[in-house]
Amino acid sequence: MRFETTVQRAVEASGVGLHSGVPVRIRILPAPPSTGIVFLRTDLDRFPVPASWEHVARVSYATSLMRQGVLISTTEHLLSVFYSMGVDNAYVEIDNLEVPILDGSGLPFVQLIQSAGLKVHRRRRRYLRIRRPVSVEGGGKRITILPSDRFLLTCDIYFEHPLVGRQSLEMEVTPERYASGIAPARTFGFSWELDQMRDMGLIRGATLENAVCFDRTGVLNPEGLRFPDECCRHKALDLIGDLALIGKPLLGHVIAERAGHAMHVALVAKIMSDPTLYEVLSFDQLASRVAHALVC
Repeated sequence: MRFETTVQRAVEASGVGLHSGVPVRIRILPAPPSTGIVFLRTDLDRFPVPASWEHVARVSYATSLMRQGVLISTTEHLLSVFYSMGVDNAYVEIDNLEVPILDGSGLPFVQLIQSAGLKVHRRRRRYLRIRRPVSVEGGGKRITILPSDRFLLTCDIYFEHPLVGRQSLEMEVTPERYASGIAPARTFGFSWELDQMRDMGLIRGATLENAVCFDRTGVLNPEGLRFPDECCRHKALDLIGDLALIGKPLLGHVIAERAGHAMHVALVAKIMSDPTLYEVLSFDQLASRVAHALVC
């Protein structure tokens, strides 16, 4: 994509926060070039919180942003959709502290973006291309980005459950592939962890309408799974949402092995703190480089 984009018109959705359980309404609005994604807390005089790695606050069971004490929680699903569907700039009005979970996947947000349409700005899009391998690891988990002129994703997970086990996904992420293969995958959990998580103040808004819940042998949702590897696909969705905090489209091969929000965000911070790890290119510069490589 050569030029930056925003949404063509305003769209909105409402629901509850997955962890807080609070009712919340969002409106996605067009924004000028170079704005990025900016949350506006309408219950706090439209206080702005940019969707940037510099404002990450908490990364345990969701990725939350905070600026001057103002919180926006569970941002990863919406940011994943903006990023993958090619939305560079948007204002997100939100009247509470947590993005609504809707059905637990990115699909309702994809449908919102599709109904809004995209408007193309005249400003050239800038890509962040990884120049050399960078990784973060610990506790048997690891995430790495290798140089590439495309956005490639390899995601591996393991959960000791007969319907999950070890799952792997490899994909070049495009809007079409994301919308059909990643966006519909829902957030998930395990029945034996529910009480502990609620004691921690989490998943107060969770139901079988907005999350997949596994018991010891099967899945509690009457409709079952949307994909046999829905868990891995949802982890990929979360990963993309956290990578979106870079603020530019990423060119690289991301390899995540049992990684989670904290490790995703640690990788983003590591990249952004060392300018020798990346270069920023326009679409035209990238196209010229690829063409030259093919000729050579």
